[in-house]
Amino acid sequence: MTPPGPSKTASAAFEERGRRAETLARVSVSAAEPLRFAAGLLRAQAAVAAVLEAAHAAQPLTGRLEADVRRMLGRLLEIPRFAASAGPAPLSDEAKARESEAEDTARTRLLVFWSEDRPAAEDYLSRAMLRPYVEVLRAANVAPNRIHRHGRCPFCGGAPAVACRRGGAEGEGAGRFLVCGLCGLEFAFNRILCPSCFEEDPYRLPTFSSDAHPSVRLEACETCRRYVKSVDLSQDARPLPEVDDLASLSMDLWAAEQGYARIEPGLAGM
Repeated sequence: MTPPGPSKTASAAFEERGRRAETLARVSVSAAEPLRFAAGLLRAQAAVAAVLEAAHAAQPLTGRLEADVRRMLGRLLEIPRFAASAGPAPLSDEAKARESEAEDTARTRLLVFWSEDRPAAEDYLSRAMLRPYVEVLRAANVAPNRIHRHGRCPFCGGAPAVACRRGGAEGEGAGRFLVCGLCGLEFAFNRILCPSCFEEDPYRLPTFSSDAHPSVRLEACETCRRYVKSVDLSQDARPLPEVDDLASLSMDLWAAEQGYARIEPGLAGM
């Protein structure tokens, strides 16, 4: 089974995720705070995406960040502005510093993240700032000029932030899809393969689950000690993997204690 194709604008997709985060925040005990932050971040990204959609309609974006960034930098800075006011202390402090940077420095940071393919663990704010831009490009089918590597998003080259399983045909197991942390694309990926180091020995690819989160599992690799969290959508398609991921942050904390590192941080930056 293939994942659903794009059927809405980028800004509408951000709004949908924001509503899901708000809904989960009302019922979550342990993850209410990160879910509320995510809801606000997604709303801020939705507003930026709406402006970029209008800008693209007037003068198409090129997909070359070095050419597009001057047009949109002021809008992208709304993301660290939100994080400075509503983010947890370490992120808030970093965002305040980003807000006060000179424009040349702010552009350079984004271009370095873009061209050097840095993981969000090293620069969470750059990924958060660029997400509306890349998702607008994806909705408009404008390919970004980024490095593409095996195991990465076929559209933008981003690393997988989360995974999901969707029901296949009768007699087949659920299909495995990775969700890009930079543009949100779901792309099919081999069920028995590490997305980080491409280990394919099933005995070195354990999965871990928790009774507290029965639809979630950690798909780990003993070779590179990396993992991706996977949300089961085969029985219930309502969860949005990037958002529902936040409800099980306790599993990420457990994984860190066991010496595993996430391939790419989720919305909470971990």
